[in-house]
Amino acid sequence: MSRYVIIMAGGVGSRFWPLSRVDHPKQFLDILGLGKTLLQMTYERFLKLVPAEHIFIVANENYRPLIQDQIPEIDAQQILGEPVAKNTAPCIAYACYKIHAKDPNAVVLVAPSDHLILNEEEFLRVADEGLSFAEVGDAMLTLGITPFRPDTGYGYIQYLEADGAVKPVKTFTEKPSHEIAVEFIKSGDFLWNAGIFMWRTQTILDAFDEFLPETAALFQEAEPDFYTDRESVTVERIYPVCPNISIDYGVIEKAENVYVIPSDFGWSDLGTWKSLHEVANKDENNSVHIGKHIVSGDSSDNLVVSTGDKLVVIEGVSDVFVLDTEDALLVCHKDREQEVKAIVTRIREQFKGKYN
Repeated sequence: MSRYVIIMAGGVGSRFWPLSRVDHPKQFLDILGLGKTLLQMTYERFLKLVPAEHIFIVANENYRPLIQDQIPEIDAQQILGEPVAKNTAPCIAYACYKIHAKDPNAVVLVAPSDHLILNEEEFLRVADEGLSFAEVGDAMLTLGITPFRPDTGYGYIQYLEADGAVKPVKTFTEKPSHEIAVEFIKSGDFLWNAGIFMWRTQTILDAFDEFLPETAALFQEAEPDFYTDRESVTVERIYPVCPNISIDYGVIEKAENVYVIPSDFGWSDLGTWKSLHEVANKDENNSVHIGKHIVSGDSSDNLVVSTGDKLVVIEGVSDVFVLDTEDALLVCHKDREQEVKAIVTRIREQFKGKYN
């Protein structure tokens, strides 16, 4: 079996501050209060698709102990440590070149570590269908989510009508205005870009040669050191000179052999507190409470998360997020949640990194 999965676990999740911190970002948190972290849920999902030894996790080298603690059964060679953050193109290049060095017939699925999938059975069916398509051709395939609102926080994929589940991609649009997003929804041929990709390693290596030759040359140079004790030293040397660019901008949006499967499997990228409120279990007042001791009265449409033993009381307020941790408390109106990232930047500057 030559199917593999690459889990990207390198994000810092600043929009989930104060729970998500630089040294313990959201993919390593039990953000849903289910007893498992997002990374653990993602890893267990993919165990139903490929063998354990075919799952690779790419993350900052500093997160290696967290990964080993949360997934103790994973082999050290399957954790790919990035010395610096360089966006998704170098991350994917590293993993695909390493897998290809051992298995030139490999076909891979690439996915983020921190997304939520409610209908796992449907996701695995679509993933199997996509891998089967990628195995037999020179195609780069992505999964597109059928949109149900004109969201301006997602990228959009426009596809051409064709027989079968797999459609040729016509255009990509990054985070459109509300007015344009409304038109996209009306047209019926646009999908949200979930950032989940499938291809043969040979196909993506050829694409790196064509569109990001500098990145290709660096990892071709590193290839003899993969699976040896020289790998980490070589990666530490070449990574800082890799272009800092996403796989979307660097490769996918330039290529012509790109396809999409329109999908609906209960997906959320859990990119903001609002998205968590949308998918989490709510009480009779449409509020979400995650924590041990939370009391609410005459309140509705709130999200309250408490990580400690402190009693948190919410009375007579609506449409707010209350996020309480040991050293920080954030109270934010739902309409202002897009400002959390800017708030975190301001806090880092004012307190010299104390609350990173």
